[in-house]
Amino acid sequence: MSDNSNAGNFANRPHEDVIGAARKGGQASHAGGFASMDADKQHNIASQGGHASQQSGHAHHFSSEEAREAGRKGGRSSGGTQE
Repeated sequence: MSDNSNAGNFANRPHEDVIGAARKGGQASHAGGFASMDADKQHNIASQGGHASQQSGHAHHFSSEEAREAGRKGGRSSGGTQE
């Protein structure tokens, strides 16, 4: 073992722990998280956040002009054509 007491350093870990970590091949230690959920579950969670912000009064309400301008900007940045 090394004199360094940093537990994150593989040199300070028992050989069996290092082998176990290597066998995972870089895989995450858990399979959870938002990105691993199916699209419907992600949509439902995101929707709940949107509803909560609306109800609390923190959501921005676009006027027709703001929405029109946002559409123009989006069209320009995506390479879309303008009329």
